[in-house]
Amino acid sequence: MKIIADRIEGEFIVAELPDKSIVNMPRCLAPDAKEGDVIDISIDEEETEKRRLSAKEKLKRLFER
Repeated sequence: MKIIADRIEGEFIVAELPDKSIVNMPRCLAPDAKEGDVIDISIDEEETEKRRLSAKEKLKRLFER
């Protein structure tokens, strides 16, 4: 999803979503963003799968004792 940084207000980026709605997001999520920047938000499927498998292995070890 691509959103547009409409303006910066303190510790928040006021962002316009694709449906033209406006939301506040913490500036720490895109600290270098400036007004008018397009911010791309995506899901890292590979990293998600690694974390899911890691959690599954931890649970497996926990209950095997």
